This record gives sequence, structure tokens and C-alpha cells, in this order.
Amino acid sequence: MKLSSIISKDCTKAAVLFNSKKRVLEYISELAHEQLPDLNPHDILNALMTREKLGSTGIGKGIAIPHGRIEGISHVTAMLLVNKQGVPFDAIDNRPVDIFLALIVPDGDNEQHLKTLAAIAEKLNNKEFCKQLRNAGNDEELYAIIASAD
Repeated sequence: MKLSSIISKDCTKAAVLFNSKKRVLEYISELAHEQLPDLNPHDILNALMTREKLGSTGIGKGIAIPHGRIEGISHVTAMLLVNKQGVPFDAIDNRPVDIFLALIVPDGDNEQHLKTLAAIAEKLNNKEFCKQLRNAGNDEELYAIIASAD
């Protein structure tokens, strides 16, 4: 899977600075709303928070893949944020998270959702790739890293 097929240039944000899990998820909801203007940002946030209540999407090594299912959309939309510092996120290794690759997925398409999560997790398992993401100085550079990884 090409990450650039689900992440647009305006959904990559480098060197952001948030200090809480809730604020990160709120910002992700705002970005998603810009891409999916027919959706209410509160509904997007609720979908993300509902998933977090089932268990943290922090997969370890400073990485989280927050995701939420939404009715009424036809395709996966993703956002990538790299925070300047780690945020407490209840990750499985209890480490703070600074890389957030968030997904808004159509409700009901479980197979595609699982394939997308697996492909993203595989890319984020590459230490050099994550190092490049963390070192991106601006949004354009961050998107260029995503595009070149495809």
C-alpha cells in the first residue's frame, strides 16, 4: 500500500506541539473534517475516542495509530502528525508517543481496514523511516518522506 494514496499533503504536519492525548485527537479530528467536510468534527473525535476506550492505539516505540470508523464515507483518510515531544498515550510499552498516523475508515469494511492497519504498522516498524519522520523540519519535508517511502 502506498501511504501517499491515503495521506494528502495537507494532512502531514511536522513539528506540532501538543501536550495531551485528547488535544492530539482533537487536532486529528479537525484535520479529518477539512478532508471530509460533510462530517462533524465532534463525530470524528467521538469515533477516535470510542476506539481508544477499547485499548490504546499506541503500538510502542513512540508510535500510535489512532483510528475510528465512520458511517457515510467511502474511502480511508489518513493524517500524519509528528509532535515535537512525546505525549502520554497509554501505549503498550508505556512510552510517550510522538508519531501519530491516524485513520478515518468507512464503517463496515473490516477487511480493508485490517489490511490498511497492517501495511501502516509494517512501514512504521522501520526504524530508519521513523527517524526520518521525526527529523522532518516542515510539513512539505514530512510529505516528501511519505511519498519517497512508496
